[in-house]
Amino acid sequence: MLSDAHCHPADAARVFPGAEAERRRLGAACASSASTLEDFEFCERLSLEAASSGAAPILPCFAAHPQMPLRLPGSLADSLSALNALAEAGRLAAVGETGFDLFGADFRETEKAQDALFAEHLGAALRFGLPIVIHARRAMRKVFAHSRALAKCRAVVFHSWPGTAAEGEALLRRGVNAFFSFGASAVNGRRESMRCCAAFPLGRLLTETDAPYQPTRGGDFSSCADLPRILEAAASLRRAAGRDGSSAGELEEAVWGNFRAAFGLGGA
Repeated sequence: MLSDAHCHPADAARVFPGAEAERRRLGAACASSASTLEDFEFCERLSLEAASSGAAPILPCFAAHPQMPLRLPGSLADSLSALNALAEAGRLAAVGETGFDLFGADFRETEKAQDALFAEHLGAALRFGLPIVIHARRAMRKVFAHSRALAKCRAVVFHSWPGTAAEGEALLRRGVNAFFSFGASAVNGRRESMRCCAAFPLGRLLTETDAPYQPTRGGDFSSCADLPRILEAAASLRRAAGRDGSSAGELEEAVWGNFRAAFGLGGA
């Protein structure tokens, strides 16, 4: 089964109203990210509809995005309140996306607020036994500062893996149950992303679209339709490196198993 470890169904639907119909047609499971209660409830409705119809699952996730201290500072208290209420009610598949965004001076000015926000999200993930989905731009040092706590998390999914192969290996050595997600960057020629996609253990790989935000080259937006291309690109990289997961079919099967393991999804 195709699997999308990180996407934004509410935003995708605004850009491409046929996004959910396409996802169902392709049979792609996804972990949906939302940073407002309205968007979370949209994703949750899709999740319930998919479950009732036997369609591929949608796993609803929620967090205050690390860009929110700059862009929507007045919403942070409500977002944290919603996070804890949703987790307490058992409505979350994961906490995320959360983390750090230090790309650009404006975001760096909110670093302390991001630190406080991440501490709240990490605490919720640990308290409720949930996986955590991490966004990190120019911020791997911040991730490593929390590696001891991250090693206690059920699973840590790195959205659009931003680090190096050595950093990924170091996290695994520190006992972090890390899964590394790859999407357009592995198709569009980002060298370190391609190197990591080829080098990491097969049991640690995930695929994602970040729909609608990370189109492959030539696209206006990303969608589930990009997943076969991402798989083929990743399999080609692994084939060239002599690694397992060197055919798109083998890689798709392995990634689906990793998706289930990362998000605690039972069944086949």
